[in-house]
Amino acid sequence: MSQFLASGPLSSLAALAGLPEEMAVRLPQGQQLGAVDAPVRLLLSRWSSIARLRAGQIGALAEEYVEGKLQFEGSMRDVMGVMLKLLPGSPLQSDTRWWSRLMTRAHSASTHTRARDSAQIQFHYDVSDAFYGLWLDPRRVYSCAYYRESGMTLAQAQEAKLEHICRKLMLRPGERLLDIGAGWGALLLWAAEHHGVEATGITLSENQHRHVRQRIADKGLEGRVRIELRDYRDLPETQPFDKISSVGMFEHVGQANMDAYFDKIMHLLVPGGLVLNHGITAGDLQHRQIGAGMGDFIEKYIFPGGELMHVSAVLGHLANSGLEMVDTENLRPHYGRTLWDWSDALEARLDDARQALAAGSPPERAEKILRAYRLYLAGSAMSFEQGCIALHQVLATRPAAPFRGESIRGAKSAYPFNREFMYPACD
Repeated sequence: MSQFLASGPLSSLAALAGLPEEMAVRLPQGQQLGAVDAPVRLLLSRWSSIARLRAGQIGALAEEYVEGKLQFEGSMRDVMGVMLKLLPGSPLQSDTRWWSRLMTRAHSASTHTRARDSAQIQFHYDVSDAFYGLWLDPRRVYSCAYYRESGMTLAQAQEAKLEHICRKLMLRPGERLLDIGAGWGALLLWAAEHHGVEATGITLSENQHRHVRQRIADKGLEGRVRIELRDYRDLPETQPFDKISSVGMFEHVGQANMDAYFDKIMHLLVPGGLVLNHGITAGDLQHRQIGAGMGDFIEKYIFPGGELMHVSAVLGHLANSGLEMVDTENLRPHYGRTLWDWSDALEARLDDARQALAAGSPPERAEKILRAYRLYLAGSAMSFEQGCIALHQVLATRPAAPFRGESIRGAKSAYPFNREFMYPACD
């Protein structure tokens, strides 16, 4: 040990005392600390990383990994287990000061303009269709799956999710469905093929728009399904829809725009119509982001402009618009499993992923994208498992016209106010 102390800063080496026994560390000058057979091995190239390691600054360490300043060896599940032990306390960042909340809202308002929202969506979703195709299911459903039965594969669970949404919306042949943030078109096509609706989807991703148009043509559904490259705020309200879905999209809306978002949905929906909002929600009432720098890492490398709110706040904004919540379901454990399925699939095809990303980006940038996604998928899986974040499906209705001409908004609705239609006995 005296040789180790002589080869680097004493304070840095002392900081390594008490690190998880599942982790070994190779120091910048090549010395090895920790068990030889540790499942996780961290390879450091600079002494400054040691202080961040000891302080549990996971986000800073993740950034160093993406930038090639450190490496690790071991499975992503083992790596996340070690990272969890390195956290100094709660993984939720605590800051409830009134001026901090005010600054957060001001940042939200300035971040979520039409131009910036479009650029942020393209930053994430227009990376490479081929890359996403390596680890998503064949339908490329990039949102929480629904493992209705424990033995389901990812592909089966994603189909179960699509059907779960369609049943909640009580889709009927000939109805007009709007899908806000349509992704690669899985819900649009499923709803049209299995429930006979006329489906319209919107997206800000040029790659997704091009992909969905091709899928519509391949299936001969041009007369019943269409996809538009459009911001939800620009949708005309002259022909409202019978049903609306928004899956994995409202996380990009921003807290400052949430009232306007639900108000727009309200006016796009026919009286008595249903909307299902499926999205990630914060794990606590203060809407705190994941701490230890992990939230900042996701903001920089994965989802610029992404903001989460607690489901209670979401319901408040929804109610402000005049919509009535009729059913809410938390699918948090399902998203943890979904993310691990994605992570495992990506880990199994890392070389293919490098090639897919390199086809559209310089090799150095392609490698950074791959490293960021490796940490993002596994880290998000851990965050859902720990309850730091959740996933809620909120079903709401626009109340029908006022009863007998009364001036107040009526509460008449065709919704049955039970869940029998979601889980038919024939299943």
